[in-house]
Amino acid sequence: MGDFRMPSLGSDMESGKIIEWLVKPGDYVHRGDIVAVVDTQKTVMDVETFEEGVVADLLVEVGTTVPIGTPLARITGTPAEGAEPARPAPRARAEKPAEKAAEKLARKPEKPPAEKPPAKEPALGFVSPPVRHLARQLGVDTARLRGTGKHGAITHADVERAAAEHGPEAARAQAAPAPPAAAAGRVRSSPRARRVAAELGVDLAAVSGTGPEGAITETDVQRAATAAAPPPLPAAEAPAAEMPAAEAPAAQTPAAAPEKAATRPGPTPAEAAERSASLRRAIGSLMSRSKREIPHYYLSTTIDLRAALAWMESTNTGRPIASRLVPAALLLKASALAARDVPEVNGFFTDDAYQPSDAVHLGVAVALRQGGLVAPAIHDADTLSIDLLMERLRDLVSRARAGRLQRAEMADPTITVTNLGDLGVESVFGVIYPPQVALVGFGRVVEQPWAQNGLIGVRPAVTATLSADHRVSDGLRGGRFLARVDELLQKPEEL
Repeated sequence: MGDFRMPSLGSDMESGKIIEWLVKPGDYVHRGDIVAVVDTQKTVMDVETFEEGVVADLLVEVGTTVPIGTPLARITGTPAEGAEPARPAPRARAEKPAEKAAEKLARKPEKPPAEKPPAKEPALGFVSPPVRHLARQLGVDTARLRGTGKHGAITHADVERAAAEHGPEAARAQAAPAPPAAAAGRVRSSPRARRVAAELGVDLAAVSGTGPEGAITETDVQRAATAAAPPPLPAAEAPAAEMPAAEAPAAQTPAAAPEKAATRPGPTPAEAAERSASLRRAIGSLMSRSKREIPHYYLSTTIDLRAALAWMESTNTGRPIASRLVPAALLLKASALAARDVPEVNGFFTDDAYQPSDAVHLGVAVALRQGGLVAPAIHDADTLSIDLLMERLRDLVSRARAGRLQRAEMADPTITVTNLGDLGVESVFGVIYPPQVALVGFGRVVEQPWAQNGLIGVRPAVTATLSADHRVSDGLRGGRFLARVDELLQKPEEL
């Protein structure tokens, strides 16, 4: 049907490196399925396909860097005998998909009764391709989970919570189907597990799988390699654990080795240094372009947070720590709503013209552990409840630092927010991320003297700033945006 090409994962991206293929020739893929992992210099991202069909050939080898638009894989039309079985929807569990397809044409009136049984499926919850990919990595059987997302959908948080609660031993206890798969002569395993097994010299036939239906995961392979390995290496030679580039320790003590053995080996110090340098070059190039091409103007205001923090404290009372709100959630929601109300700050300046966005995809600046930052999007942030926005924020930050972002999250932001309050900064005047036209900054929440109605008191306050593009707006509209953020935070119960 077409070629799967290296996508543009940001306005500053010129090329990308294939880190891993998650499909192989002969696999059937649907629009939105995660098919590859790409290094963009700034971060490692999961990339989905926009084509549907059978993977005929992989055109670029792992480790190869190619420009945007380069064909990466060839995807052909649907084979008659393979279309239905490959679909990862609940109905694909039918034993005879070809017969089911024929019946669909020959017995159309009976279609409603045939689709009745799946009515009990919502209890299992919808599983998106990125969540399925994460579940395979962590060895979690999504069929056993109860989703907490919309309409019972299973989220990243559900999968990670299951992995943390049950751990490898519980997952192994659920993996009874593994022996039959081996007996049949075909070992069920993920693409990542096969690659890691080849690197470590592990025989997959001898590994007990803990993934869905007994599938062997990367963790299973690492565990098997550790069990068969000789005593730990000296500290200077021990491999780094699976952490983003520069945060991985240069040396690992023997005591820490067993705990970290089940993770992917990190880069060498030289690779980490080169990656950090490459990241700084990419950011520097983009920011130089921004300051050169965009006529910035800057505004700031101080916002009284007494009402917002009092409401947040009341809302958090009785909640478990994991579900409590933080001030950033309120600031993000207020920014999203204000951007919707002041469209001159929410959109893109391309081809010498401004294109306002109907949706508010809020870019959130996330500092990476290896240095540098990325600003992936929380989609439709203005429509999300505070609790759902908080959940999306936690999930986004976690995946950004683990290198598990998706193409749309990097390419879609319509306005970016950066919050440096945790670092003690009281105000930040940022540089706009082109082709966006505005960036909002928040500093640290501080107590300061506050005069109102002739009385002086002490109140918690935050400095909010706006960096905006003078080709699109001016101080009048920029000031209206900051004033709207202030108004919204005075009525937090309406956010």
